[in-house]
Amino acid sequence: MNRGEREAAVRRIMERGGAVLPPDLYGEAVRRGDRLLRQRQLVRRVLWLLAFAAAVAFTVWAAEAQPWAEPPSQTTPPLTGW
Repeated sequence: MNRGEREAAVRRIMERGGAVLPPDLYGEAVRRGDRLLRQRQLVRRVLWLLAFAAAVAFTVWAAEAQPWAEPPSQTTPPLTGW
């Protein structure tokens, strides 16, 4: 196909007009989009809730365990200089 034939083919396709769509397609698409948005919003809220719960759990654990503090010695140091 040369350029002129391709242009003619494209013009024929464009002159035919659009495809016939079902009349309720728009409403169905809007309902489906709304449902997807609600699901995404719910998932986002649940993930934020889980992140908050994990942060609270970590804070409580850190306050109780105090991992930054040195553990007490199990042996006594030798006594020198008496």
